Amino acid sequence: MTEPQPKPVVEMSFEEALRELETIVQRLERGDVPLQESISQYERGDKLRAHCDKLLQAAEAKVEKIRRGNDATASGTEPLDVE
Repeated sequence: MTEPQPKPVVEMSFEEALRELETIVQRLERGDVPLQESISQYERGDKLRAHCDKLLQAAEAKVEKIRRGNDATASGTEPLDVE
C-alpha cells in the first residue's frame, strides 16, 4: 500500500505549513527516523520553513501602524516600520 502524497507546500496555509514543520522537527529530534527518510524530511522541512517565512513577510508588508495626532486620536495610517 502506498502512502498518500503530502500536500504541495505552495498550496499550504501558514498554519498548515507550521504544523507540519513542527511534526518534522519532533520526529527528527527523536532520532528514530532512518537516514534516507531523515534527509527527505529535512528537505521538506526546509521548504516548509521557507514558505512560512515568505507568508510572514507578505503579512508584514500588509500590516500598517496607526498614526496618532497631537490629541492622541487616530489620524491615519502609515506603513509599518519593521526595522
